[in-house]
Amino acid sequence: MDFGHGALAPPSPWVTRFAPLLRAGGEVLDYACGGGRHARWLALRGFHVEAVDRDAAAIAGLAGVPQLSGQMADLEAGVWPYAGRQFDAVVVTHYLYRPRLSSLLALVKPGGVLIYETFMVGNERFGKPSNPDFLLRPGELLELVRGAWTVVAFEQGEVARPRPAMTQRLCAVKGLGAAVALPAA
Repeated sequence: MDFGHGALAPPSPWVTRFAPLLRAGGEVLDYACGGGRHARWLALRGFHVEAVDRDAAAIAGLAGVPQLSGQMADLEAGVWPYAGRQFDAVVVTHYLYRPRLSSLLALVKPGGVLIYETFMVGNERFGKPSNPDFLLRPGELLELVRGAWTVVAFEQGEVARPRPAMTQRLCAVKGLGAAVALPAA
């Protein structure tokens, strides 16, 4: 089932809303990038983007996009491809693999931004994903960053677009008491 994250799908409004928090020209990791819709959108706005996914065809489809490099990697098995690396921001949409969540958080530099959006419990009534292994529990993203991050925004519940779903969304800056100001709309 397509969750609207193909290469030609528009970027998530959650990602575009908080992209102004990213350091201008900064390094961004589009984690489990799928078709690369966010990687492309961010690269077009001057960010240096690394897109990672296990889908070789998706990564190949990103070749030639300025400011964007692709890496094929299985983020769930084998050697962790990002040991010792950090980014100014990490973007994750429609992906959850709990055993790597602490490694994912370590990818964000102090003062960097995490923009995360995926499905949560209750989504099974709308279709896939329906396996609880791939659905966040209520408040799970908040618990994940508690005590070490400044939460900029958090939402959870039912959304109508692009299709009905139960989602959880978080934007957070690594570090407590971070000064955060979004540009005026």
